[in-house]
Amino acid sequence: MSKRFDKADRIGYLFLTPWFIGMAVFTVGPILASLYLSFTEYTLLKPPEWLGLANYAEMLEDPRLHKSLLVTFIYVFVSVPVQLALALALALVLNRGVRGLSFYRSIYYLPSLLAGSVSIAILWRQIFGKDGLVNQLLSMAGVEGVSWVAHPDFALGTLVVLNAWTFGAPMVIFLAGLRQIPVSYYEAAQVDGAGTVSRFFRITLPLLTPIIFFNLVLQMIGAFQSFTQAFVISGGQGGPSDSTLLYTLYLYQRGFGSFDMGYASAMAWFLLAVIAALTGLNFLFAKRWVFYGS
Repeated sequence: MSKRFDKADRIGYLFLTPWFIGMAVFTVGPILASLYLSFTEYTLLKPPEWLGLANYAEMLEDPRLHKSLLVTFIYVFVSVPVQLALALALALVLNRGVRGLSFYRSIYYLPSLLAGSVSIAILWRQIFGKDGLVNQLLSMAGVEGVSWVAHPDFALGTLVVLNAWTFGAPMVIFLAGLRQIPVSYYEAAQVDGAGTVSRFFRITLPLLTPIIFFNLVLQMIGAFQSFTQAFVISGGQGGPSDSTLLYTLYLYQRGFGSFDMGYASAMAWFLLAVIAALTGLNFLFAKRWVFYGS
């Protein structure tokens, strides 16, 4: 019996060999290489030169990096809550038994698939441009708009709106979570005289906290890695006045614009540390507000 299982294991590992090779060559290898390069000066034109912690020390004095961190934190901590609020609100509406639920679920999920594409970013730049759709609608109300993507006070807001528009994925997860809440809970609460708002805050929201926590962590990590939208809308410069200079865009500029791959690698590892720290804090504080029913 054990010999047969050993043979089956060997066959299984044999079929997994291409995946292991791909994992080592395209994932683990580059990760370890970037860790090494983060301690070097590497410009692609000559071999890496060991610098120790010099790249990380430079990050402490880099004003554009500090600006990119501020822009990224604003982007993440504004767009993600708005995105999740929209996703939950729409999931609540669809959970009320809307006819053609599968159709609406597919339509609302579509932006999550397309929003990271270059074409949508170009479309977004046109919509919020000087002669774009937003200003055309404002002109009908007698309001003269500005070029939203070219104004330092509003450019980041267009990226926030774009990220919030991708509420489809968390909405589907919220909808699945709502379907798992027993109807008997609502019936019992209704018999006791609880209204719609009371049922939401005393039944729906507490039982959805694990789903909210899951979506929060997932969307926060994704928002920190946003790149395409800022690159296309700002023309790769992070302008105007670095108002859309997301951290990943500045990392790209240093790595592929200035060919400072050592510094870019250090930035990548710092971003990993930030995401890991915030994710850890989420798990730490989750004990205080996430309810796992027995």
